[in-house]
Amino acid sequence: MMMAITLKAQAAENGADREARDLVADYEKRIRPIEIEVNRRWWDANVTGADEAYRQKQEAENRLDEALADRDRFARLKACDGKVDDRLLARQIRLLFLQALPKQVAPELLKQIVTRSNAIEMRFNVYRAKVGGRELADSDVRRILHESRDGGERRAAWEASKGVGREVAQDLRTLVQLRNKAARELGFADFYAMQFELNEQKSDDVLAMFDELDRLTRRPFEEAKQDVDRRLAERFDVGVDELRPWHYYDPFFQEPPAVYETSLDSAYTGVEIPELCRQFYRGIGLPIDEVLKRSDLYEKPGKNPHAFCTDLDRDGDVRVLANIVPNEYWMGTMLHELGHSVYSSRYIPRTLPYMVRTDAHILATEGLAMMFERFSKSAAWLAAMGVDVVDPAAFDSTGRRMRRNKLLIFSRWCQVMLRFEKELYRDPDQDLNSLWWSLVERYQEVRRPDERDEPDYAAKIHIVVAPCYYHNYMLGELFACQLHHTIARELFPEADAQTLIYVNQPKVGAFLQERVFDPGRTLTWDELTRFATGKPLEPRAFAADLSSEDR
Repeated sequence: MMMAITLKAQAAENGADREARDLVADYEKRIRPIEIEVNRRWWDANVTGADEAYRQKQEAENRLDEALADRDRFARLKACDGKVDDRLLARQIRLLFLQALPKQVAPELLKQIVTRSNAIEMRFNVYRAKVGGRELADSDVRRILHESRDGGERRAAWEASKGVGREVAQDLRTLVQLRNKAARELGFADFYAMQFELNEQKSDDVLAMFDELDRLTRRPFEEAKQDVDRRLAERFDVGVDELRPWHYYDPFFQEPPAVYETSLDSAYTGVEIPELCRQFYRGIGLPIDEVLKRSDLYEKPGKNPHAFCTDLDRDGDVRVLANIVPNEYWMGTMLHELGHSVYSSRYIPRTLPYMVRTDAHILATEGLAMMFERFSKSAAWLAAMGVDVVDPAAFDSTGRRMRRNKLLIFSRWCQVMLRFEKELYRDPDQDLNSLWWSLVERYQEVRRPDERDEPDYAAKIHIVVAPCYYHNYMLGELFACQLHHTIARELFPEADAQTLIYVNQPKVGAFLQERVFDPGRTLTWDELTRFATGKPLEPRAFAADLSSEDR
């Protein structure tokens, strides 16, 4: 009797595995080509900003949604999920289930979401701030906020950069309502809750982590900001209580103001940033030549004004979209984006099935990119890369303070984004303008402009194109610190983790290949963190980096 039960159970298990293999094969044959087409259309639309490119992108997205919405296919995925014995096969089924789940709503609703999202994204891409009749690229706005001593010019540039928010705010509110409608049809409280489920995260756990980070950073942030505010007030000849958002260099105060005597930008005058990146990644055993050949790296009309890395086909076609100018911001940005490029099908084994031939999680790829990004503020790194720095000691002194300020300022900025999006999806009809500024004042301690009542939140493109994503940047920063400390401990036991650089060290690439790239998405983000670092994700290394910068 016992043997009969065992044989029956085994037969059922084998049946689930066979069904799972059929589902994976169907996905790779029928849906994978549509996904690749969506990626290629996305690239064309963001590089050109052309109406026709966006039309084709939207059509491809609708075809993908239609394929993923197949109710019979979803029922088969749901029946297999959690019942497959083969671990690799089970992981693919789980990911396919999560991919298809948000598409199980009315087809017309899906099309409305895609149409609205594309329309807003296109307006972001073609929008250019205008000041005094002159059209400004994103880099022009940043240059004014970095260099101008004229308070009126700074304010005009800052306000113009927010103008896109006014253009898209109502459509964004409608998009949020549509996303919520879809999520509630699937049994979720709202779209925010659904996104956490789809990304294999628990919103309560993430919020608890952010509460801990709030406690960890509040006092050191206040102290650092007091110093920054004093220097800004002196520079602009105003009282500290007169400082407003346009005094803080970055349009959202997510980057540290360059308030110190030594300019980090001066070291990059005349530097070919892509070539420096090429040399760096080759030196750690992760060449990026093919990525750079396929990329679009400089400003042009209609092009998305930001920076992204995308893996178009999980078969080696990896590209970076950027708008490079020769300064420290873009050096760090390119190290970041090309960090994404190596954590892709460039180095994830092609032998892995397509569904898991990608990064383990968005927080892991963001973390790896952030780990590389930090080197742009190191004189030792520049010297090792053959770049002359006039006064290395002064550069490093400024770089250390800027690095610490970046950790603190970015942490507080992420608090704003996480908590705003949570409230946005809970109640999109509330006074969002006021909500935004109340969070900015609380977590960033930046005073709202007098009598300003504008949808400044809507000028942040991530809220449109990468909703409920931003917290992963902060979790990625924790991962970056933890991974860097692991590399220091295991590969460079005699080195100081705080000053360690990776130049001409192929063993770093070998470590990343084995401990980060090889698993692909066969592991969840928490499993990958333990596999790569030996510990669960925690703020300990982040806190160590904060305290070390006080030296």
